[in-house]
Amino acid sequence: MEWLSAGFAGYPLWVWLMFMAIVLALLAFDLGVLHKEEKEIGVKESLMLSAFYIGVGLAFGGWIWWYQGADAGMQYLTGYVVEKSLSMDNVFVMSLIFSSLAVPRLYQHRVLFWGILGVIVMRALMIGLGAALVAQFQWVLVLFGLFLIATGIKMLFSDDEHAPIQENRMYQWLRGHLRLTPDLHGKQFLVRGEKHGLARGWWATPLLLALIMVESADLVFAVDSIPAIFAITQDPFLVYTSNIFAILGLRALYFALAAMVHRFHYLKYALSLVLVLIGVKVGLVFFNDAGWVTFKIPTAWSLAATLGLLLAGVLYSLHKTRDQNPND
Repeated sequence: MEWLSAGFAGYPLWVWLMFMAIVLALLAFDLGVLHKEEKEIGVKESLMLSAFYIGVGLAFGGWIWWYQGADAGMQYLTGYVVEKSLSMDNVFVMSLIFSSLAVPRLYQHRVLFWGILGVIVMRALMIGLGAALVAQFQWVLVLFGLFLIATGIKMLFSDDEHAPIQENRMYQWLRGHLRLTPDLHGKQFLVRGEKHGLARGWWATPLLLALIMVESADLVFAVDSIPAIFAITQDPFLVYTSNIFAILGLRALYFALAAMVHRFHYLKYALSLVLVLIGVKVGLVFFNDAGWVTFKIPTAWSLAATLGLLLAGVLYSLHKTRDQNPND
């Protein structure tokens, strides 16, 4: 059993296997027990499931704190909060995708569930690449920082509304290259055309189109969030685990947030400031390591600032939209 103690990215293999076992157990419990049958998820169930996932994510952070020490525990927690904060905007995009493709709430959980499997693989590849680049070329952190600052400023001054999905290039390309059925066929992603009055062979349903669009949206948001977490820690295990647990919890919270998405109209301003703050921090990591500056933004300050900005953005949005009709 010595192979279990072999190191991988600074951690014994058994630690990685334990993490993956927890994630797979959560997914199996979600699909095999909670949602064995297709059903529409209400706000109450969404909040309860999200609280459960948050509890698991924080418990894992507590174990990191015990196993690796307070510094690692704080880095995990900050990475978790940053990822969850920056992914909030992803909820609005997913809501736009589902509404544009007329995917009923009954089948939205199915898309999000299978989408998380793609996220697990995609984030692993992107984080592995990012960690390799940072280890080999420390100056990449400066590029990460500049990119985050530019993205934050662009978000701050951009139009409030997301562009219609029909203007998305990925959507246009898929519409032109997929054999797409005119309507949904229950929970199926693919159907045989001859069974539904279509040409022979496999046809994609709008549900598969929604899944691909959700995955592509996550890829775009990962380009922001992963460099941001490298400002907190360059430990691949902490970056990856905080990412996955935050995304699991956010997907569970989606149905509650989507029901009142119109109430978070001003949240993007808080998220843009978080991006700028993290961009400055990630740049300072390089300049500190190079000995050019001595000032550092402590991890605890980053956590407090992120939580404070997020809370301010939520409260301000709720206040400004308190009399707003969801259909306005």
